[in-house]
Amino acid sequence: MSPGTRAGAPAEDSDDLDVEEALALVREPKDDGGAAVPAATGEDRRHERHRATAWPRAREIAARAARSGSRRTPVSVPLADALGLVLATPLDALTDLPSFDTSAMDGWAVAGPGPWAVREQGALAGHAQPEPLTDGEAVGIATGARVPADTTAVLRSEHGRMDPQGRLHATRDMNHGQDIRPRGQECRSGDQLLPVGTLVTPAVLGLAAAAGYDTVTAVPRPRVEVLILGDELLSEGRPHDGLIRDALGPMLPPWLGAMGADVIGVRRLGDDAGALRKALTGSRADLVVTTGGTAAGPVDHVHPTLERIGAELLVDGVKVRPGHPMLLARTKENQHLVGLPGNPLAAVSGLLTLAEPLLRTLAARPAPEPYTLTLDEAVHGHPYDTRLVPVVLRGDRAVPLHYNGPAMLRGIAVADAMAVVPPGGAQQGEETELLDLPWAAAGIGVCFT
Repeated sequence: MSPGTRAGAPAEDSDDLDVEEALALVREPKDDGGAAVPAATGEDRRHERHRATAWPRAREIAARAARSGSRRTPVSVPLADALGLVLATPLDALTDLPSFDTSAMDGWAVAGPGPWAVREQGALAGHAQPEPLTDGEAVGIATGARVPADTTAVLRSEHGRMDPQGRLHATRDMNHGQDIRPRGQECRSGDQLLPVGTLVTPAVLGLAAAAGYDTVTAVPRPRVEVLILGDELLSEGRPHDGLIRDALGPMLPPWLGAMGADVIGVRRLGDDAGALRKALTGSRADLVVTTGGTAAGPVDHVHPTLERIGAELLVDGVKVRPGHPMLLARTKENQHLVGLPGNPLAAVSGLLTLAEPLLRTLAARPAPEPYTLTLDEAVHGHPYDTRLVPVVLRGDRAVPLHYNGPAMLRGIAVADAMAVVPPGGAQQGEETELLDLPWAAAGIGVCFT
């Protein structure tokens, strides 16, 4: 990134709009929804918050940021480690399923019309195929056991009775082939069971195992390193003497894991520009996530450090509240950085806006289908920015939660999703787009790495 191309960092979040800012909206030129527009002067950063990237455009940029060379090379993964990955090759059947005729029920395999003489030696699952049956003969059989040759049907145990002479009778009519799972009923060897791009869920693991797989070829999880910035942060104990507890250190690794990332490290750097530069240039992660330091204060070192290392700034501020001063940069050919604001809920906004689309692309995960629900009550909006508001889902309605300020986690801690509130707000009963939180979404989001 060449000097002078970086727009000034946005100021910290605020939902208030003073008179000077309102007039600035009229005076300033419009942007095109893409990268931030350079300020008229390098000193006045108050108005640059209005030049940030529109929220939908920022998510699109993040989703497309990973160049083809940035994507992970597919690897062979044991089934036990494949949950949440995406198939890089089709899952083709290695055998017929089932691979032999099997009994679908406990009971008797019978041949011909009854009554039947019952053979003493039964057929059990996991044993060799029993001797063929002759007409008028039956053999006890367990679910999943191989069916003897020449079997007409399987008589369920609850549908048979023995007479005093030891012969078996059916208590209801039977059909030919009843309760027999024929070989190849589910698939034939070579059939494609699942295509490339399928997300590996618990059911996919079961199907792969049934089809004879010990490993699958999948896209590995993107490697993420988290850098916690700020001298004011405590890692334990109660806040005191101007120091506050670090909420993001405990929260980000499992959240990123729920998004499909492999968090390879969490480092606390304080407000040290040299340490930040060393950490960025030495990181081997696919994505580096920083917390705090994205504004324009005296100890906000993220922008200057990115400029010094020649990073390419892709998004510098987003028109969203909370989380306005977030950023996205390409630090190396195969590495990106998402700079999150230091306020906890603003950081969550940054995760959902920039980190989630980028990680999804790196992991080759399918994009979730967008959906809307009706708001249970009106939500105050920002004059020109999108707002992300925690909600709980109640049937076909979304109920906005309080405690949704930039520094608050009380609302998001019980939320199911984030409502995407357009500039100007949303009225009660209005349809609003929702972003599922990873542990509330359908699928495997609850599996943390």
